[in-house]
Amino acid sequence: MATAESREIVTQHIIQAWEAGYQPVVVVSAMGRQGDPYATDTLRRLLEEAGGQPDERELDLLMSCGEVISTVVLAQHLKAKGFAAVALTGSQAGIITNDRFGNAGVVTVKPDRVKKALAEGKIVLVTGFQGATPDGDITTLGRGGSDTTAAILGVALNAEVIEIYTDVDGIKTADPRIVPDAVTLERITYSEAMELAHLGAQVVHPHAVEVSMAGKVPLKIRRTGSASPGTLITSSALETPEVLLRVGRPVTGIAHVADRVYVQLKAKDGQSDAYLAVFDALGEAGVSVDMVHLSQQRATFIVGGNQASKTEAILSQLEVESSIQPGFAKVSAVGAGMHGLPGVVARVLRALSMANITIHKTSDSHANISVLVKQDDMKKAVAALHQEFALQNPKTVTCKEGSLEE
Repeated sequence: MATAESREIVTQHIIQAWEAGYQPVVVVSAMGRQGDPYATDTLRRLLEEAGGQPDERELDLLMSCGEVISTVVLAQHLKAKGFAAVALTGSQAGIITNDRFGNAGVVTVKPDRVKKALAEGKIVLVTGFQGATPDGDITTLGRGGSDTTAAILGVALNAEVIEIYTDVDGIKTADPRIVPDAVTLERITYSEAMELAHLGAQVVHPHAVEVSMAGKVPLKIRRTGSASPGTLITSSALETPEVLLRVGRPVTGIAHVADRVYVQLKAKDGQSDAYLAVFDALGEAGVSVDMVHLSQQRATFIVGGNQASKTEAILSQLEVESSIQPGFAKVSAVGAGMHGLPGVVARVLRALSMANITIHKTSDSHANISVLVKQDDMKKAVAALHQEFALQNPKTVTCKEGSLEE
């Protein structure tokens, strides 16, 4: 939305959907990124320049303006081409939230006004990233808020599909900046998409996937201005009319997150109850911990680098011996196919050992195996796992009406 050219491309996507017989409801983000005139970060900096600590309620009011500007401008593009369009704020579209300003949660959705506009033959454009409290105070939904807005409205309107347009052509098997031969996944399950998003892939917000899954509405990730079909996120393959099964593929993709801090604790005099006080204090301070391992002798976990100083300050006040080491990264192999399949962990360990990468910590679930490595080894680890599971050349089997084709 940052340039006239990109706004024209978005307009054409909407017109194509309309001419294909759909009634599009379009959720719009702010124009551009930090430094652009109407970007959210640019608006926030206006308050910082004024000095003092801004009121959270008024900060949300200001930050909602970027989406309002984008939505009205896009509506005008459509009107200029002869299409009936209406711009609505999140609250006008019926998105009601709590009053947790800056990271509000959606309480309910009442899209009556959206439905009325659709019945009148209008294209509806809605500001992403925002809603309002029952008292009418404007709120913002936090990181990934526009994705979440689209998912919430899509489910509330019983949409045929929710399409999220971004600057990549779908969810890839790994970050292409690290693995140049990473490929775009044609279809993955909701659970795989959520795992990838939680573990570092930033193409779609995990809450948007969660909402879509709960409402059983397919979610598609596409590139703006591209005819590529993108990635379809849907229910498990066996529940779909046309089944795509990755042949012998326990792993769907490799995700990573950098700048992790490794924390090791030892309770003084063997007082393991001290760990409870540690996690209570970290939780109250808003510090998110990950890869937690507890034993009578010690406790270990990781935190984001931006929370290292806060973590260190909290631990210094408690009855524990602590070691805080920056410079780590979390690398994860993700795939619904690994559930109950023997040997996947061994393949992960062997691939990293062959690449001379030291593993400092592991964790796993039904759909992922994660390792903690030094940040200097992160790219090498991602590439090694991508190669081990042959994700650069995924084979699929298509099962349709009893047939089986590769």
